[in-house]
Amino acid sequence: MKNNPKAPRRKGTAQLYALARILSKRGLASRTEAAEWIAAGRVRIDGEVIWDPEQRFPLNGIRVHIDDQDQASAPPSYLMLHKARGYITTHRDEQGRPTVYDLIPSEPWLIPVGRLDQASEGLLLFSNDTLWTQRLLDPASHVAKTYHVQIRPPLDGASLEMLAAGPLLDGRRCLPMGVRELRCGGKTQWLEMVLQEGRNRQIRRLLAAQGVTVLRLLRVAIGGLRLGDLRTGQWRWLDAREQVLASNPDGFADPTPPRRPA
Repeated sequence: MKNNPKAPRRKGTAQLYALARILSKRGLASRTEAAEWIAAGRVRIDGEVIWDPEQRFPLNGIRVHIDDQDQASAPPSYLMLHKARGYITTHRDEQGRPTVYDLIPSEPWLIPVGRLDQASEGLLLFSNDTLWTQRLLDPASHVAKTYHVQIRPPLDGASLEMLAAGPLLDGRRCLPMGVRELRCGGKTQWLEMVLQEGRNRQIRRLLAAQGVTVLRLLRVAIGGLRLGDLRTGQWRWLDAREQVLASNPDGFADPTPPRRPA
């Protein structure tokens, strides 16, 4: 009699999860991306290639290999990248567009901590430390993410106050955010926006609702970790102090807006 991979957990046994969900819960990929990896034969569990994303395993006590790299034995690594505009935050792109993995070393295998959309740029973190990754992504942690945003036309003080108070988005109120003007050059304006949550394209959608166009969106800090003088497309490893800074929930970034790229 075959085992039912979706059978409920029996009393006294470990709870089982679909493999795609396990990879997601470990912070290795989204469930959709994990399912694609599994279907492509890139994932082994305890030495065996698994082809079914819904096949069930215990959350802990299994050894996971992705592309022959052991996700348990690799030492923890932490990397920061200055993501360039035009790059996709994914491992592979079906349309052949450049991805952030074109900018960082191939070993050790690292996952992005959150995302930046194709048109956005700035600070993007990578790690194979799933506990650290989950702590930064957990909404309950309220780790601040700071952005410098160039818009056209400028917004007045009342509009900025409304944004800061937390307007509705998809029928749900946003958490209060830090919003302030950095510089206004007549037709355009630089804002600093500090978010405590990471809803899909949140800044762009909120500003579009105000009738303004985002010309440039640059993430300059995560927690207390600043992008600093890291050049576009460059990366470097984080030290222990910077790993702690990234999980610090407080702080505006350096108030100097980025210079226009050459």
